[in-house]
Amino acid sequence: MGCLFALLAASAPRLALLILWLFTPLVNLSFRGWTLPWLWPILGIIFLPFTTLMYVLVVGPLGPTNFWGWVAVFLGFLIDLRAYADAAAYRNQVAGVASPSP
Repeated sequence: MGCLFALLAASAPRLALLILWLFTPLVNLSFRGWTLPWLWPILGIIFLPFTTLMYVLVVGPLGPTNFWGWVAVFLGFLIDLRAYADAAAYRNQVAGVASPSP
């Protein structure tokens, strides 16, 4: 079951995070001490899904994390940045889309 979730998380992190939020207490445990604890996971699902998913998987089961946990969260952030960079590069290659002139 864990391998299926890993495949889901790699291919659809927003859906994986939503499933974690609905069926496990990990998301609520991860954002328990924050102000507006329901807002941050929603913003994470919208803007930085891999970062939020890594944060939930690192902080949820263990509580406050160590250096290696933050490395995993940072790698999730790099994956999110790469996704945005790939989308911007692909947008410039699509025919019919006017690129801004310098």
